[in-house]
Amino acid sequence: MIKQTALAAILSAAALPALAAPEAYTFNESHSQALFTYDHAGFSTTFGMYSGFGGDIMFDAEDPANSTVSVTFPASEMITGWDGRSQHFLQSGDFFKLGEFPDVTFESTSIEVTGETTANITGDLTLNGVTKSVVLETVLNQMTEEYPFPPYQGRKAMGLDATTTLMRSDYNLGMFTPFIPDEIPVTISIEAVAAE
Repeated sequence: MIKQTALAAILSAAALPALAAPEAYTFNESHSQALFTYDHAGFSTTFGMYSGFGGDIMFDAEDPANSTVSVTFPASEMITGWDGRSQHFLQSGDFFKLGEFPDVTFESTSIEVTGETTANITGDLTLNGVTKSVVLETVLNQMTEEYPFPPYQGRKAMGLDATTTLMRSDYNLGMFTPFIPDEIPVTISIEAVAAE
């Protein structure tokens, strides 16, 4: 009887449809940006950006919470729109220590699905040699079976927007606080295409 029950269980499992494996996506670097803003002592709002960086997503369509995100890019590729500001941020030593900590990385640790197209992606952000857990409030803008633009034309694709707030002092970037706020809003926009 025990043998028959075991055999029945094996046959039933074999008859079930195989679960789809998570699919690999890579960032479309030409449409992947992270924008930060800060209030300059009440006089103006200043903008900076990282653009053109790569990353990887393992997307589980059947269980999105089982997906993962991984990103690495050089801290030196910051765009501020003014060479003097870029040099101060990146070369003076007042903020970034590029010689010791050249890269910015993000590795997701969990994903909480909060709606049909929304999720909170929690992960470890390593910036300026410090690793902190951050939460990205994320919106899935679109998914398609056939991306329309070369060189990725015809592949599956997705587009995501995310927001978070970072504390500069957490990452040893807090010079000029409180004249310049410690809290820095960050907006991220990503396109990712199915890996070949």
